[in-house]
Amino acid sequence: MTMTFKDLGLAQPLLQATEALGFTTPTPVQAQIIPHALEGGDWMVSSQTGSGKTAAFLLPLLHQLLAKNPNNKPVPGRAEPQVLVLCPTRELAQQVANDAINLVKFCKGIRIATIMGGMPYGKQIAQIRGASLVVATPGRLLDLHDSRAIRLNKVQYLVADEADRMLDLGFQEDIEAIHALCSERQQTLMFSATFAPRIMQLAESLMKAPQRIELASAQDKHENIAQTLHWADGVSHKHALLNHWLSDPTMEQAVVFASTQVDSEMIADQLRAAGHSATALHGAMPQAVRNRRLMSLRKGQTKILVATDVAARGLDIPTITHVINFGLPMKAEDYVHRIGRTGRAGRSGVAITLAEHRERVKVRAIEHYTKQPLQAEIIPGLEPKEKPKKPMHRPGDKRGGKSFGQHREAKKSGGFGKPKGPRFMQSGKSGQSSGQKRSFSN
Repeated sequence: MTMTFKDLGLAQPLLQATEALGFTTPTPVQAQIIPHALEGGDWMVSSQTGSGKTAAFLLPLLHQLLAKNPNNKPVPGRAEPQVLVLCPTRELAQQVANDAINLVKFCKGIRIATIMGGMPYGKQIAQIRGASLVVATPGRLLDLHDSRAIRLNKVQYLVADEADRMLDLGFQEDIEAIHALCSERQQTLMFSATFAPRIMQLAESLMKAPQRIELASAQDKHENIAQTLHWADGVSHKHALLNHWLSDPTMEQAVVFASTQVDSEMIADQLRAAGHSATALHGAMPQAVRNRRLMSLRKGQTKILVATDVAARGLDIPTITHVINFGLPMKAEDYVHRIGRTGRAGRSGVAITLAEHRERVKVRAIEHYTKQPLQAEIIPGLEPKEKPKKPMHRPGDKRGGKSFGQHREAKKSGGFGKPKGPRFMQSGKSGQSSGQKRSFSN
């Protein structure tokens, strides 16, 4: 028998919202997380992108807000939120806030606000007054707290979304400061792509006896994403391969990942010169420009987005059919985040990696981290002139040792072994169950 949102015991206004949005069946992530979150306690969750984790934490927390305010009384106009969701990037914060707004369509007395950099202080200060749930990036949140524009001592529920990325961006001290400011909260939920040692250490400092739910790991195969590797002789060869894939008739929209902000602009310029509908997106752009470019992508006016890792984090557009790694990620774990921009909500996707022969150590690090080989393919007429060299064998290889370069890359990405930590709950993959109708996929 297929589970429905009604089976999860959610409040009626939330059920009305899910029905109005056309969602009837929870994803595996939602079916696992929502009951546990409603029971209480601190939880660490690892799941694939596009698995529905945003609704998995929003629905139970909104249910709790409704339970605490059964008469739908208006919230006083003070900036004292009860629920705080932390996100690593502005784009992800906006996406989470939009999802929350859609879910409270039939809820009275609940207001949603967003706090993030790149937007006027005055406008955000006005929005957070009377907000029950605030979605924020850590830096701007602390700025507003330091200026006494918001108080966090009334926060009852704290969510750290994409905690691994927040650590990558240097937010650990900010997160710890926020933790101290809302130390009387009832519950903490942490979502991360991995349970690397650094994530476990952060969890131990923020959470009380956290329990773990792993619905997907880096080693789980993205069954609905076809992953391909092309070796390239140089940048010009990469551009030829890129143009070939962007001419694929099955492509609806694509994200091309660049290593730097400058590269993203240059690649986008070259694609436009070649007749493609392309635009760049990176962290140095004013927020208003980033918003316009993302809106153009969502409306289908732009077909190709050339982005850096930070700018594309949290991007959730179902019509993205192709992800192309023009520049390889600095960390192997970012590869998993990148390809997760396609194949969302059960759709199929294509992930192509373009690598020069000198980058073979990074390719091996990705394969080591995901425990999956990247299948190298050749396009007729675009064959590489140079053949990739085989990894050098060093003393100890036959005893199961790793090459030195491979070890360094994997160690940086936290890719070795399962860390010791809180109680572990293992579940299946986060793909949709058979017979499932539309479901949340953010």
